Amino acid sequence: MPTGRIGVVGLGSMGLGMALSLKRAGFDVAGCDVAAEAVARLVAEGGRGAASPAEAAREADAVVSVVVNAVQTEAILFGPQGVAETLPKGSAFISSATMDPDVARRLAKQLEATGRHYLDAPISGGAQRAAQGELTILASGSKAAFAGARAALDAMSAKLYELGDEPGQGAAFKMINQLLAGVHIAAASEAMAFAAKQGLDIAKVYEVITASAGNSWMFENRMPHVLDGDYTPRSAVDIFVKDLGIIQDMARTAKFPVPVSAAALQMFLMTSAAGMGRDDDASVARMYARVTGTKLPGE
Repeated sequence: MPTGRIGVVGLGSMGLGMALSLKRAGFDVAGCDVAAEAVARLVAEGGRGAASPAEAAREADAVVSVVVNAVQTEAILFGPQGVAETLPKGSAFISSATMDPDVARRLAKQLEATGRHYLDAPISGGAQRAAQGELTILASGSKAAFAGARAALDAMSAKLYELGDEPGQGAAFKMINQLLAGVHIAAASEAMAFAAKQGLDIAKVYEVITASAGNSWMFENRMPHVLDGDYTPRSAVDIFVKDLGIIQDMARTAKFPVPVSAAALQMFLMTSAAGMGRDDDASVARMYARVTGTKLPGE
């Protein structure tokens, strides 16, 4: 019988927002994170703290995993005090980490062999939309996995795409999104730094480009960080080092050329190597500015 309980593992900028959206929807939410202060924030908002993934999963209808990568996801599932120890059979594990589709398929097969369901459900939309319960979720999995996860998915999303009955499909869709997102951030950063080098008023550049054909969602969303000189991480440089790296691996396996995303990966790698890996991904513009002696706000 459904208990109305949902576990959330990973209470960073995305996971905390998702947990609070679930709480607002009436769920009894138990949250777990390696950072005690993250758990404390959930508790302050009426959620319950959990000391481990296993504790968060106990008696839960579903567990939402909002961690960085496949390695962390596997540890949360099958490591010591992992979800698979306590998640009731028939309940759903909702995996929101960005990962190689082949890895998502492997983890799903391993979990489903224990009688639990695995929903491959990467997310897009950023921390603000997570907090508002308005994420885009790219999901794939069995009918049973969708059934077990449906109420939680509805509470967290404005758009839920059901992309097939096999785990890995959602992950593949997310990687196409990440290819475009990484390329667009790198291109926007290059353009803004180049504009500054030309002596242009970059605030006016932003105004003009966002009303012109060269605009992109990433230009419009990320370049205000450059204008403000504020590189507090909303999404970090190293996220795209990881994601564009996965794309290179996938492309190499498929023998498919991806030269534009390869170039974007090099720009994120250079930015990370310059000490900005944990800063906002718009820091690619700072890397351009520092290499070329260009002045940007806050620099």
